[in-house]
Amino acid sequence: MADDDRSPEEEFQELMRRLMSGDTSGLDPEQLSRLSGMQIDPAMMQAVMNQLQGAFSGAQDGIDWSLAERQALHIANQDGLGVSAGQRTDLDQAFSLSALWLGEATTIADLPHPPKVVTRGAWVTATLPVWQELAEPVATSIADALTDALGQQAPDDMQEMIAGAGRLMRTVGGSLFATQLGHVVGRLSTEVVGGGDVGIPVMPDGDAAILPQNFADFGRDLEIPEDQLALYLATRELAHARLFRHARWLRLHVISQVRDFAHGIRVDTDALEELASRFDPSQPDELRGALESGALLPQRSEEQTAALTRLENLLATIEGWVDVVTEDATSRLPSAARIAEAVRRRRAVGGPAEQALGSLVGLELRPRRMREAAAMWRAVTDAVGVAGRDALWDYPDLMPSAEDIDDPAGLVARLTATSRGETVPSDAMDDALAQLIAEETAADRDAARGDSPGAAPPSNTSGSDDDEDPTPGDQRPV
Repeated sequence: MADDDRSPEEEFQELMRRLMSGDTSGLDPEQLSRLSGMQIDPAMMQAVMNQLQGAFSGAQDGIDWSLAERQALHIANQDGLGVSAGQRTDLDQAFSLSALWLGEATTIADLPHPPKVVTRGAWVTATLPVWQELAEPVATSIADALTDALGQQAPDDMQEMIAGAGRLMRTVGGSLFATQLGHVVGRLSTEVVGGGDVGIPVMPDGDAAILPQNFADFGRDLEIPEDQLALYLATRELAHARLFRHARWLRLHVISQVRDFAHGIRVDTDALEELASRFDPSQPDELRGALESGALLPQRSEEQTAALTRLENLLATIEGWVDVVTEDATSRLPSAARIAEAVRRRRAVGGPAEQALGSLVGLELRPRRMREAAAMWRAVTDAVGVAGRDALWDYPDLMPSAEDIDDPAGLVARLTATSRGETVPSDAMDDALAQLIAEETAADRDAARGDSPGAAPPSNTSGSDDDEDPTPGDQRPV
């Protein structure tokens, strides 16, 4: 039978047989791209083929994340423009003035090196290591699920071929996920305006950046003077970068909470098997839609819901502080309120972070409590001043909690009492903790004396009064 007369299913089986034998010579990347249903350019699919060949020869192990970088750069550079001298000058000036304004609005120090004006491709290169770290737990789950699903759905005459190919299947699943990650990050690079636009710290520590091409797209329909828009967004970007630079623990805190959520991801194998059972390689729209929408990720578990709530509160606390500081620093701008509202609307409808993480790990990041967090930070600023407010970022234990967002008055009362040198009123949790410590201390003391818990101390029967009436200066315990 001629090659042109083969059905898509027969083409796919022939592809698998050739791959299993390690023969990738003569394979057409365009044919592979059509069969995969992912609309990947032939050069990218050729890289996937090379990785698969390495897996068969034993040279490749694990996920090749360079596939994600190449795919992301391919998308970022398709319509990407360079940075003109005029754009660089204008944004550098905006950053310089914003740094001066922030010096009046926060006590957190300036960055150690100047902020950057970058292209879409440069943003991809700078942020991809963090995206890889966040996506790795889900990539592992998808690779494992793909291994199981292919084994169950493969025809009988291919079972021997599938058996014992677990390493290969993990490589295939990891390659597909890495390519999908690159696709998402590449699309994200066409939308973000700055390094902190995502909400989570994807830029390297201490780096602030603005993408002038996306900045122009963002302000095109706002009818706001470009210089004011640049000053506002530069101030916000610097405030975000300064905070993560100052609170070194905060970066790890955010990333670990995202990973905690991602580690709980389990691919919906029932949905994957159902999709595989009716999948038509000549009509890949359903598979592509499932991959891009995250439909193969099941409903969140209770543990994931709790992790998501903690993460939302944390991000709202960060964004609320950035909002308040930016508002104070840009109070001279006539259009500051309009720009702030435009930024809030953009996040409320689902910003770039939600779209990216939603398709990668099923994580929806809408800072629903950001307005409440901003109100809390405003109340704290009014009560204890800028220095007292910013000191709450010095240590993790000082950072406001979700309960403080719910009850800013309680937080303000504690902070003002501390600033006056007064004893902070205890709450129910403090009382319970004090009781627990007292009980443990009493038990340890009884154990050290050899007494049973709660026993009365032994009486003095020696007739000596040396221990009852120590001489002056005697340092023995009474």
